[in-house]
Amino acid sequence: MREKSIDLFLEELSSGAPVPGGGGASALMGSVSSALCSMVANLTTGKKKYAEYQGDIDRILQDTAVLTGKIADLMQKDADAFEPLAGAYSIPKEEPGRDEKLESALKVASGAPYEIVETMNEVSLIIEELSVKGSRLAISDVGVAAAACKAAVCGASMNVYINTKLMKDREYASELNKKTDDLVKTISDRCDKAYELVLGGLKV
Repeated sequence: MREKSIDLFLEELSSGAPVPGGGGASALMGSVSSALCSMVANLTTGKKKYAEYQGDIDRILQDTAVLTGKIADLMQKDADAFEPLAGAYSIPKEEPGRDEKLESALKVASGAPYEIVETMNEVSLIIEELSVKGSRLAISDVGVAAAACKAAVCGASMNVYINTKLMKDREYASELNKKTDDLVKTISDRCDKAYELVLGGLKV
């Protein structure tokens, strides 16, 4: 997925093929959010005006270098997770073991989007930090990162719920839904606050 051009990715995304889909698109938005954080940190580092934050900016640059690639890799992981699910659905309903294979595939398919949500929590903390410590010349990009982060999380959560809905193991499904719900709320609230802080400064 990472080796595709933007044009090819969008072409495949708009086609009738099941992947890439919402999970891959969410991961892409998440990696864009992290990359924007890196850009803001790069535009802040070494500036006398923000010298008090230099240690934090150095850390952010190291963290986003890892996070951007990690989230981008989840585009492929999400696509790979769909294959066993598609295979399970193609098994005749009367065939022994179909339910067990489908249940297992649903758990695998929900894992990748949940990992996107989980990883974006780290990005949201960086966004929160940059809304205060980032260069004012690039502060609008922190707002864009916040919007992209929230979109990534809300989008990825849909791909968790569409799989947990069909699970027969309701205890597992409810537990994963609860963990996802909690993370989505925490991250969305954090992104909303950062976005509003940035927006308020721009519109003064």
